[in-house]
Amino acid sequence: MKDLKILKKKPSYPVTSQLHNYLSEYNRNIRLPIFYDDLLRFQGSVVVYDKNDNDTLWVRVYYSQSDREDIDLSLKKVYTILHSDGNKKTIPFLNVDAIDFCTFGNSKPFRIKIRNVLNDNYTYFYVKKADASRIYGLELEHMLSPHNLNFLVYENTLIEEHITGIPGDEFIKNMLPNCTTMETSQIAKEFVKFNERCMIRLLGDMRSYNYVIVPTHDFDHVVYTIRAIDFDQQSFEGKFNIYRPQFFKENQVMVEIISKKFQKESIDQYKIEERSIVAKRMISYQDRIEELLNCMINDSISKEQHINLLKEKIYDYTNDIRFKKSKNMGEILKNALDYVKRNYQDVSTHNF
Repeated sequence: MKDLKILKKKPSYPVTSQLHNYLSEYNRNIRLPIFYDDLLRFQGSVVVYDKNDNDTLWVRVYYSQSDREDIDLSLKKVYTILHSDGNKKTIPFLNVDAIDFCTFGNSKPFRIKIRNVLNDNYTYFYVKKADASRIYGLELEHMLSPHNLNFLVYENTLIEEHITGIPGDEFIKNMLPNCTTMETSQIAKEFVKFNERCMIRLLGDMRSYNYVIVPTHDFDHVVYTIRAIDFDQQSFEGKFNIYRPQFFKENQVMVEIISKKFQKESIDQYKIEERSIVAKRMISYQDRIEELLNCMINDSISKEQHINLLKEKIYDYTNDIRFKKSKNMGEILKNALDYVKRNYQDVSTHNF
């Protein structure tokens, strides 16, 4: 398998006033008591290791006493806004157990661990610098995938809820070899659908550490789903295969299982199923998706050479002249979604 490489970090794109208005309309744009930049005032840090003493690439940061009190209170308020109605009555029962910072990747996020002191239940959320393409990715995931997403934006700050699951790379290495034949087949089916969904909505860089495997226990077996957790590479790269998880070497084991388990007819069936579901979701969210795409069309979230390369590559796959006429990433994505709505039952004829 030829290794796909993303050679340079994607720049962060500012949130336009049109996108801010869209977010306000759908209750995503809410005044917050803390900004991303406030968390950058940490005084020092220590490395965070996992249970096997491996460096996690996160560091636990600490602040001066005066800063920590204000930051803790603000983060508790953010938690209540994200997960509830912002009611302050619960704040005395919350504790900020940890604030971790990651310099790996584009978003340089802070991970906040919030614990309920009454019962020791805890959860995480993330504070990131707002990036327009990431926000488009989150909104598209919310509307076009089987999973709802909870996030908030305020000026230059993005708050994301934590997506639970087993990191794909960890699952492939440590758990997949012990799965039953039936479980392996079901995981392979889910990867086909996940691959199709990422391609349709142009979500890139789904290497195994950028998605999670979520096991759900049914009454007589375990059902697995695959969820993206990183939306940084939404409609940015020019290489079409960046949007197809099957072409990353980190996913080679998944691809090998699919080739062993399924014939082409089965793969086409699962692609048709996923396209049908995505098409139905587009109809359900029609007005909202059109508003979001209008924001993208009037926005700049990629480079001209990427746009030109991607529209030519997709045109080669589809022979649809609409792609060749696309002027930006927003138009390419709009044409891709329209194409799926028109042709999702004809998956065996077209690669896209």
